[in-house]
Amino acid sequence: MALVPQTGPSYCMRSEVVHCKTGQSAVVNMTNNMEASKIKETRTWLSSLSRSRTKTKHILSPDSVGVGCKQRHQVIVAASPPTEDAVVATEPLTREDLIGYLASGCKPKEKWRIGTEHEKFGFEFRTLRPMRYEQISELLYGVSERFGWDKIMEGDNIIGLKQGKQSISLEPGGQFELSGAPLETLHQTCAEVNSHLYQVKAVAEEMGIGFLGIGFQPKWAIKDIPIMPKGRYEIMRNYMPKVGSLGLDMMFRTCTVQVNLDFSSETDMIRKFRVGLALQPIATALFANSPFVEGKPSGYLSMRSQIWTDTDNNRTGMLPFVFDGSFGFEQYVDYALDVPMYFVYRKKKYIDCTGMSFRDFIAGKLPSLPGELPNFNDWENHLTTIFPEVRLKRYLEMRGADGGPWRRLCALPAFWVGILYDEVSLQNALDIIADWTLEERQMLRNKVPKTGLKTPFRDGLLKHVAEDVLKLAKDGLERRGFKETGFLNAVAEVVRTGVTPAEKLLEMYHGPWGQCVDPVFEELLY
Repeated sequence: MALVPQTGPSYCMRSEVVHCKTGQSAVVNMTNNMEASKIKETRTWLSSLSRSRTKTKHILSPDSVGVGCKQRHQVIVAASPPTEDAVVATEPLTREDLIGYLASGCKPKEKWRIGTEHEKFGFEFRTLRPMRYEQISELLYGVSERFGWDKIMEGDNIIGLKQGKQSISLEPGGQFELSGAPLETLHQTCAEVNSHLYQVKAVAEEMGIGFLGIGFQPKWAIKDIPIMPKGRYEIMRNYMPKVGSLGLDMMFRTCTVQVNLDFSSETDMIRKFRVGLALQPIATALFANSPFVEGKPSGYLSMRSQIWTDTDNNRTGMLPFVFDGSFGFEQYVDYALDVPMYFVYRKKKYIDCTGMSFRDFIAGKLPSLPGELPNFNDWENHLTTIFPEVRLKRYLEMRGADGGPWRRLCALPAFWVGILYDEVSLQNALDIIADWTLEERQMLRNKVPKTGLKTPFRDGLLKHVAEDVLKLAKDGLERRGFKETGFLNAVAEVVRTGVTPAEKLLEMYHGPWGQCVDPVFEELLY
């Protein structure tokens, strides 16, 4: 099977099978549902590759599982949490390899999928206190046994579950996260969300536990939040206060919903990245749902979004270079190489590499691991520790929205799919943002957490831009032909009135709730 380069100025290549170096055994972790014919096809292709003299580098396709190998270089590409580092590189990774890794995410449009992730706060019904790890452990074991999920362990501690292409993981303060499977339609996405919430609720209610859909912990201080027994979080917890004043708040007291979307080529990635970044403040406003801190209004509609402005500016923000004419996979790699590292995972342990450079790592000059060279596991793990408003891996992550009730969990992917997966809407969105300046984009990022859709923009309000953008999303969904526009209903009223979910919560707080935040645990209970 030949590699098919994308046309135009793109690094992207498509590949349907794993690729391995001639004469070198491959470590392949095939999924259970991989058809025998696929395995036969792979073997046939590998046999033909052994007779090939091509110098093309073969990088793992996102559809492949287990191993991606290039000539003279065998690697395992793992999902998070990290797998064992069972890779011995026969030559150092190069910058070109890292660029090729990102480029390997390119997919033809018929293979584009929707991956939704959402976090939520668990709490005790009786006390409204956050779940302790012991309760979380009991819940994870219960969901595993009742609904057939595989356990993910770190040492003796259960830290997550996996079932097919879905996983459940724990954020630093015990926030429960579902990382959904890549799905074709928003109907499937919403069904997945509903199934997950049903399963978790079925076990949690028996324990006196509920889940809250909000963007920032509304009642409890950091000292009240339990710490999860995960090695990477201990490293981050020690590092965060050195680089920003709100990093621990980000770790322990925030929840988000995000959608992960595909691209077909480098050019397609660039267009989507730019639209995603420029319009991210609109998503932040539409889904603003975190107005409380420690039982009182914080002065922000999205405290979660505000937290990111002083978490660690080396790895967050609006990435102005994405709008430069030279931007592409190569420039993102150069950015990521210089984002300070957190850790390297070796022999079932996280090694503290905070503040060190992946650029030094690929040169074998990492102070914590002198002479050690990285593999693609290390690169993938490093990419997960970068937190801009839109993040590039082998797909794009839209990261600007607060967590919220289940209807808005379905609305967030609907909003972005309608804009980014339809060519007409994508181009119209590019036209809208074409003359926005760096200063205007940053102004929106800075002001929206406080003023939402009422943020002044040019001759009007951000609400007026949101009206146009929501229409693009709706039109794009209609052209997809899956009858998905109903999923936008949860945000249509927000755009029409200009009143964000957070402002409605504040109205109740100052009205029927009698300036007590406790009723929010019932109002936003899943």
